[in-house]
Amino acid sequence: MKPQSKGRTWIWLIVLLILFLTISYFSFSSKPQVYPSYVTDSPSPTGVKAVYTYLKKELNVTIWTKPPELLPKNGEKKLLIMVEPSFLTNKAEEQKYVSFMEEGNTILLLKDNPKGMFDIETLFIEENIPSPTHDKDNKVVKSLINSQYRLQSTKQDQILIQDNLGPIALSHPYGKGKMIVSVTPEWITNENILKLSNLTQVLNLIEEGKTNVILFDEYIHGGKNASSMLTIYPMWFLLFILQGGVLILLWLWLNGKRFGPIFIPREESVRFSDEGIQAIAAWYLRGKRYHDSLLLQADYVKVMVHERWRIPYNQEWQEFSSYFEKKWLQISDSEIKSFLSGLVVILEKEKLNKQEYLEWSRKLEQLRKEVEA
Repeated sequence: MKPQSKGRTWIWLIVLLILFLTISYFSFSSKPQVYPSYVTDSPSPTGVKAVYTYLKKELNVTIWTKPPELLPKNGEKKLLIMVEPSFLTNKAEEQKYVSFMEEGNTILLLKDNPKGMFDIETLFIEENIPSPTHDKDNKVVKSLINSQYRLQSTKQDQILIQDNLGPIALSHPYGKGKMIVSVTPEWITNENILKLSNLTQVLNLIEEGKTNVILFDEYIHGGKNASSMLTIYPMWFLLFILQGGVLILLWLWLNGKRFGPIFIPREESVRFSDEGIQAIAAWYLRGKRYHDSLLLQADYVKVMVHERWRIPYNQEWQEFSSYFEKKWLQISDSEIKSFLSGLVVILEKEKLNKQEYLEWSRKLEQLRKEVEA
């Protein structure tokens, strides 16, 4: 019956494995890949892969995924494009971006409402009524503006694009460099880049940087800066690891492996354990067999003296005096002689009271500790 039982177990194991592989195949292969918005490798309508691919053919374009303190500040001037950051940078990182611009570089920030970043102030428009849009040369810009926010400019700012409701894009100086801000991130997306004059306006904003070296900042999207197990390894490898782990667990379960602490049955240890010794001691105390108990204790100490101090076991306690004077250095010679003579007397008595038993038991215990030390 045992081989048949194992055979059935293996059959069920194979069936479960096939079922698991089938479910895994349909679970991982049927879902289309989902891309976040405004990232450079996204071919979806909300991505910016189209303009990134176009600029890469014409200029020196790379993707930047590192923190701002690692931005290259020396060498040729650079343009860093930040499209709709998914999280607001803290003040420390923001200062790193400012230092990058002060070295002569340019940042192009495209965000629907950039308020809160780089001390930018915006104005909310309750009714976004379409109105004529003009660039810095007062030429009409044929582009649809979806944002309900307009930028608030200062005397240092140069307005690049505006309508009747306020500035749409402007340039603000930072040391030797500058920041270009626009509230139209939809212009650069794959679905809108070729509509109206969106591509022309994006290229005009890029030309304000006056450089051929362009960096697309992906650090601000948070997706590519943090590597995880799901992004490092391919899905087939992760699935293989998962299946391997399940098979190992099933194999351990099949072979009767157990997890957790191992408990020794009580009957295997109670006979010669401390519990047994305590039971024997209690029996001697209840029966007032103090003399027998003391004889056993003295004999045990005598065995320990023979093993540790090499004193012959067959000698009487009185003959131990000369040996103890060399080995037992904690007490004087007179105390040793007094101890041995008293021990001989107490062992020869047939009956002992409890006080005598406890006293000499304590003395023998003290001798045992000295011998074992």
